[in-house]
Amino acid sequence: MLRPVRRRLYLMRHAEVSYVGERDPEVVRLTERGREQAAAAHRALEEVNVDLVVTSSLPRTVETASVVAPGIEPQQWPEFDEWRGGRLDAIPPEELEQVFVGSLQIRDEEARFLGGESLGEALDRVLPAFERLLAEEWETALAVFHGGVNRILVSHALAGGRTYFGNFEQAPACINVLDLASEDPGETGWIVRTVNYIPYDPLHPARTTTMEHLWSELKAWLDERP
Repeated sequence: MLRPVRRRLYLMRHAEVSYVGERDPEVVRLTERGREQAAAAHRALEEVNVDLVVTSSLPRTVETASVVAPGIEPQQWPEFDEWRGGRLDAIPPEELEQVFVGSLQIRDEEARFLGGESLGEALDRVLPAFERLLAEEWETALAVFHGGVNRILVSHALAGGRTYFGNFEQAPACINVLDLASEDPGETGWIVRTVNYIPYDPLHPARTTTMEHLWSELKAWLDERP
């Protein structure tokens, strides 16, 4: 007897944006390089028949999805918006680099992302929404979210519950491939096939993390300010 076909989720992070000098980081748009990254992801997924596209409510995920899966109107779920940070000027200057670079590698649910939303609050928001997404009818879905949100979902797929592994790197426009257990009664949980595949740079030449890269841009901007 043939086994039922597993459902598949292509989980992406949005492509590159620049936050430097932006008053509202939620409204930033893709850079030119970001659009090239999204185009590379489009080519990688070109032969995939996607029947559902989901994004957060933030423009950078919607814009990425429009390049990766043109012609498919995404469902926008604000529950999958990125972790909400606090004000950087509320963090003591001598602690800012350490806090910024390590902001996604926190372990305690009470710890806060850049002084804003805590890990526990993010889990409370993202995981129930993920269960609702899985309850919808689809066979192959594309989800374009954020680095912090994707870490939550990949960790959940690997270990279940409220597990969080902050050291999963998520490059701009990366693709994670997750298969959900079939209807076979002897099968449960997820199969994690691919994590942080970068279509435009598959050998991962960069040795900095995303937050280290963002800090280098932010520090250069801070140093130039009068």
